[in-house]
Amino acid sequence: MNTEAVGMAQEIDFSVLALFIRATFTVKIVMLMLMAMSFWSWSIIIQKHILFRKSRGEANVFDREFWSGEPLDGLFEKIGGDPQGPSEKIFAAGMLEWRRSHRQDGGLIAGAQARIDRAMDVAIARESEVLNKGLSFLATVGATAPFIGLFGTVYGIMHAFTEIAATKNTDLATVAPGIAEALMATGIGLIAAIPAVIFYNKLNADSEHITSGYGAFADEFATILSRQLDA
Repeated sequence: MNTEAVGMAQEIDFSVLALFIRATFTVKIVMLMLMAMSFWSWSIIIQKHILFRKSRGEANVFDREFWSGEPLDGLFEKIGGDPQGPSEKIFAAGMLEWRRSHRQDGGLIAGAQARIDRAMDVAIARESEVLNKGLSFLATVGATAPFIGLFGTVYGIMHAFTEIAATKNTDLATVAPGIAEALMATGIGLIAAIPAVIFYNKLNADSEHITSGYGAFADEFATILSRQLDA
């Protein structure tokens, strides 16, 4: 009898597609939700890698131009009123406030240094928001996907035991498919959660590193302007 049950179990299709098709409606919804979360997570990961690489490249190019010895006014005129990269936007925010702080007679309005610093801080905050956009979703997936998958597993096992009780048959061929379908939900949850957690930590660290670079540039630029203010 046991040999016959094992033979019947071997004939059952345990492929991922077959397990998904045989799963209950609730477990299918859980699996589809986890697949969608995983797909969206990978789209954010790829997008952020491209964005961060572009931001680093733009910052390196601008740093070379900024420290090339070209006058700041000339660099600002070259950038124009529509700066493209984050570093250019931070620089433009400081220069714009610097020019606005001059009176028509050439003197400076009181509190110019504080306003320049505040203008660049606002620009940095905006760029930081762009860099961090979507990372909270990765954190949410990493924290919730295993539990969503576990819910699908628990529900699937309950359904499998209900069918076993209804058929009064505990053969391996009867038990194995339902258990396998239920466990697949947890597996998909882990597949969605593990990359989300790993890349959230990496991308978050990269974002902080890039933002700190913007802050360092703003401090250096503010120091240059401070010398001119004192002069």
